[in-house]
Amino acid sequence: MSLETRLSATESKTSDLETENAVQAADLMSLETRLTASESKTSDLETEIAELQTRLSSSESELLISKSKIETLERENAERKVAFYTALTDARDVGPFDSSTTLKYSFFTAPVRGVYYFQFTACGYQAGYMGVQVYKNNQMIMFNDELNDGSYLKYLTNSVVLELMAGDEIHLVLPSGYHLFDNHNNISTFSGSLLFTL
Repeated sequence: MSLETRLSATESKTSDLETENAVQAADLMSLETRLTASESKTSDLETEIAELQTRLSSSESELLISKSKIETLERENAERKVAFYTALTDARDVGPFDSSTTLKYSFFTAPVRGVYYFQFTACGYQAGYMGVQVYKNNQMIMFNDELNDGSYLKYLTNSVVLELMAGDEIHLVLPSGYHLFDNHNNISTFSGSLLFTL
């Protein structure tokens, strides 16, 4: 084999190798480009996941705050549902007594600090004075009375709005020498309700 033939064969192989090398270099460049794009996408996805986790944490915090607010509102709403109504009912004639007497229906203890509305209606049938004293804890805050000649039922009604602390007690007292009357029609009554909390 001549040198020229060998040279020609070597040059052909070299050319083939250069072509193959160029193809592999192009493939490598393409792989590097794809890898860079994939890494960029991965970074974007990691950023998006981090943002979603932040939003999820924020949503969970907001949910906990909302749950707490709902519980607070439910508790406040339950506190606002303070109301009562009662009567002496079948007591018939009550009094007169030799000393002031706390009426049997008369105690109310404030469950929460707030402004309360109270109303009472007292009925008298006997001749003489009928009346009611309203006490906050041990202090009289209102006294209403009426003279009845005994010929018919006589009524008196009054109401009061009071600021009370939790644990304050309201009760009605029949003063010494006074009387009241009630029967199944509930004509001597005491009622109250919480207007709003403070």
